[in-house]
Amino acid sequence: MPDYGYFLSCEEFGPAELVEQARMAEQAGFRALWISDHYHPWNDAQGQSPFVWSVIGALSEAVSLPIETAVTCPTVRIHPAVVAQAAATSAVMTNGRFRLGVGSGEALNEHILGHVWPPAHIRLEMLEESIQVMRRLFTGEEVNHHGTHYTVENARLYTVPDEPVPIDISGFGPAATALASRVGDGYITMMPDESMVEQYRKGGGAGKPVSGGTKVCYGTDRGECVRTVRKLWFNQFLPGEMGQILPSPRHFEQLEPLVTEDMVTEKAVCGDDVDEHVSALSAFADAGFDRIYVNQIGPDQRGFFDFYRTKVLPQLQQG
Repeated sequence: MPDYGYFLSCEEFGPAELVEQARMAEQAGFRALWISDHYHPWNDAQGQSPFVWSVIGALSEAVSLPIETAVTCPTVRIHPAVVAQAAATSAVMTNGRFRLGVGSGEALNEHILGHVWPPAHIRLEMLEESIQVMRRLFTGEEVNHHGTHYTVENARLYTVPDEPVPIDISGFGPAATALASRVGDGYITMMPDESMVEQYRKGGGAGKPVSGGTKVCYGTDRGECVRTVRKLWFNQFLPGEMGQILPSPRHFEQLEPLVTEDMVTEKAVCGDDVDEHVSALSAFADAGFDRIYVNQIGPDQRGFFDFYRTKVLPQLQQG
C-alpha cells in the first residue's frame, strides 16, 4: 500500500503558513512532506516564494515527518556544492528523514543571474554532473572536481548525516526518466503514467521508490473551487515546454486567457466529492507509485485537512 503525503507549496504560502500546514498534515494522518523549491511563484496571484532551506529548518523542529524537496534544481541558480551543504544539513536536522528531490529546472527560477538557459539535453547533462558532485561531498571527504559544467576545489562538508542523502530525480519524458533510472535513488513524476514507472523500473530503478504528486481544491462550492484553481494554478494546464522556458511570472500571466474554467473542470479535482478525490490518488497507486503527495490549492487548508482526515485517507488506507 502506498504512503500518502502532503505537498507544501512555497509559491502560494509564506513560511509560517507552511509550517502550520505541516503540523496539520501530520495530525491528519499524512505520512510525509514534499516542499517546492522556487525563486519566483508561477504568477503574482500565488504571491509567495520563501527560501526553501530556511523553511525546512523550521519544519525539522515542528514535525516528525520525512521531508523532501520537490524539486530542487542544483545546476544554475545555486551551485551543486552549495546545494549539497544545504541538503546534508537538512538531513542532520531531521535525523535522516530528508530526501533531496532534483530536476532540470525552469527558466522561471534559474535564469535570474543572467546566464543562458540551456536546452533540455544540456540541462540533463548538468543535472547528472551535479549529482556526481553532491554524492562525493556527502561522503564528508575533500572533493576536487573539474568537469564539463562544474569546478569544485578543496571542498569538504563537515556536517554530514550518518548515511548519504538519497537523491530522487524528477522526470516527465523518456530522457529524464532514463537518467533517473540510471543514477537516481528514486523517481519523481507528476502524472499517474504507468508506462513511465515501468520504464524507470526496467531501466535500473527496480526496488527504488517512485513518488508522484497532484493538486486538488477542496471546498463545498465546486464552482468557486474551479475559479480558485484557474486564478492560482492556470499554469499547470499550459501545454508543451512553456513551463520550462518562460522567464518570469508576467509571461505566464500573459497566457492565462488560454486556460478556461471548462478546462479546469475537466482536468482538476474540485469540490467535496469523496470518490473523486479518492479516485485521483488511487490512479497513482494503480500505476505502481510507492508514495503519493497531494496539495490543496487555495486558502481553505483547515477544511481540506479535516476532509482528508475523516473521509479520504481512511478510504485510501483501506487499500
